[in-house]
Amino acid sequence: MRIGVPTEIKTDEYRIAITPAGVRELTARGHEVLVQAGAGEGSAMSDEQFIAQGARIVPDADAVFGEAELVLKVKEPQPEEVARLRPEHTLFTYLHLAAEPELARGLMESGATCIAYETVEDRAGRLPLLAPMSEVAGKIATQAGAFMLEKPLGGRGILLGGVPGVAAATVLVIGGGVVGMNAAFIAIGMEADVFVFDRSIDRLRELEIAFGGRASTVYSSTLAIEEMLAAADLVIGAVLVHGGRAPHVVTREQLKLMKPHAVLVDVSIDQGGCFETSRPTTHSDPTYEVDGILHYCVANMPGAVPITSTYALTNATSPYVIEIAERGVEEALQSSAELRSGLNVKGGEITHPAVAEALGMPAPA
Repeated sequence: MRIGVPTEIKTDEYRIAITPAGVRELTARGHEVLVQAGAGEGSAMSDEQFIAQGARIVPDADAVFGEAELVLKVKEPQPEEVARLRPEHTLFTYLHLAAEPELARGLMESGATCIAYETVEDRAGRLPLLAPMSEVAGKIATQAGAFMLEKPLGGRGILLGGVPGVAAATVLVIGGGVVGMNAAFIAIGMEADVFVFDRSIDRLRELEIAFGGRASTVYSSTLAIEEMLAAADLVIGAVLVHGGRAPHVVTREQLKLMKPHAVLVDVSIDQGGCFETSRPTTHSDPTYEVDGILHYCVANMPGAVPITSTYALTNATSPYVIEIAERGVEEALQSSAELRSGLNVKGGEITHPAVAEALGMPAPA
């Protein structure tokens, strides 16, 4: 199979969808890997490193899409990339279509088969290709929130961990999944006063053990969140609905409960955002203010640390890429329930029930 890897062109995106090690695994099995010239530079991977493992460097994205059968990316395709897709292509990347109806329509019109990293689900109901980036995003969320709390950045001017004689900041993490747990671990490490909210009692029990009593766990109700918003200096939104649009857990009206210049970090922004006032931002222009509350809603947080993120992502995706390359996409989808759960678009139709529901489209048969 011919596998193509274009340069990521989303704003402030520096990751690449394969590493030289991944190239080696594919070329050793007789597959051809085409990498766009310079695609790995943002992740400190040179063309020469890819060539050494058997890749063929091609000059531009037209060459990648023109020759490849399987296109590997990191972020959702941008309009010029959608225009290059053909029915014979299989696209394997993050899509987050629940919040992107225009992109969904473009992919449907292309006729391509599109498999989304974020909805690949294993037998235990976990999301193995979302998890590594959720780990990175959770850690970045706390780092970024701590930075944005500094007065010159628009925050309240409070140190997350405090100092002797001065109270630490209060951090509210809404959602106790992979993102929330990692955000809380960093906040705990920075010696903040941490509260983690979730609707699963079983998950709260697991978090109690994981945190070893260093953070408070709270059942997530509207009233409980409202009561904590008044005390919070930093609120991290980490809510996930598999394949669907994120629910709003903080409304604009509730912003009035918060301290002036407190910070909201919305890690759910790829899925539409879990704060009513959220809108996507970039690493170059990461924040904006609504009603005196600073919002950080960068849509590709892990892109800020591409070396870490690229290796973490490709470690997880590599076995699935090999399976598609070895079997062909049709057989791989037939034989792998995990890959089938990742299928979002095929034959001009939305094939994932939660995505279809979020987009207001007919449910797949």
